[in-house]
Amino acid sequence: MSKALDVAMLIAVLIGLWQALNWYAGDVAISSPYDTTLHLIAQFERPRFWLHLAESIKAFGYALAIAWIGGIGLGVWLGAHRFAGEVAEPIVVALYSLPKVTLYPLVLLIFGLGISSKVAFGAIHGIAPVALFAMNSVRNIRPVYIKVGRTLRLTPLDAARRVLIPAALPEIATGLRLGFSLTLLGTLLGEMFASQRGLGFMIVNAIGLADTKTMMAVTLLLFIFAGTANAILLAGERALHRRV
Repeated sequence: MSKALDVAMLIAVLIGLWQALNWYAGDVAISSPYDTTLHLIAQFERPRFWLHLAESIKAFGYALAIAWIGGIGLGVWLGAHRFAGEVAEPIVVALYSLPKVTLYPLVLLIFGLGISSKVAFGAIHGIAPVALFAMNSVRNIRPVYIKVGRTLRLTPLDAARRVLIPAALPEIATGLRLGFSLTLLGTLLGEMFASQRGLGFMIVNAIGLADTKTMMAVTLLLFIFAGTANAILLAGERALHRRV
């Protein structure tokens, strides 16, 4: 009950600040919470909006699958091979720290203007944190687990599947949650730069047309989606940590 009350109070404060900004800057700069909500509801009645939404969901789904699967695989392998991990870690950290916008021209040259470039740009954002968390979690596994795997004479693949990943799963879950948010960010940025469809394109198009209500409505939808998904992932992460 206390957590629900805290969440309700936080939402109320955010809505209050939003409304205050609307009173201060006016509807030209930022629409009110009420008008934005009504405009978002109206968007669901437009078939074209569903095309944009479906495009973003498709691109984000592919990018997230690549970031999660690729990040876990790379991180577990680097964590299990200490020398390779020590060599690759600075490279992965540099990729994580690099402003990804600088890579977008290269992504466009390789993948073109279609959905492939958005998927690639989203995956580039998300794969590095997942790999780093997975690598460090495997490194910090208790040595007794490794000895058990060797005693049972498990193959490297079986050792990763039965020992390394289950033991490292709580920390990997943290990386997955961070990778989720960054993959969503990368996918939307890809739609903003060079796309004719998607929620990111809708935001950029609305900015160009000074359509504040549409810009705020799409932003509100993304905020609700990202906040709900992160709350679910955080609950799963905490449950995994309690089991350890």
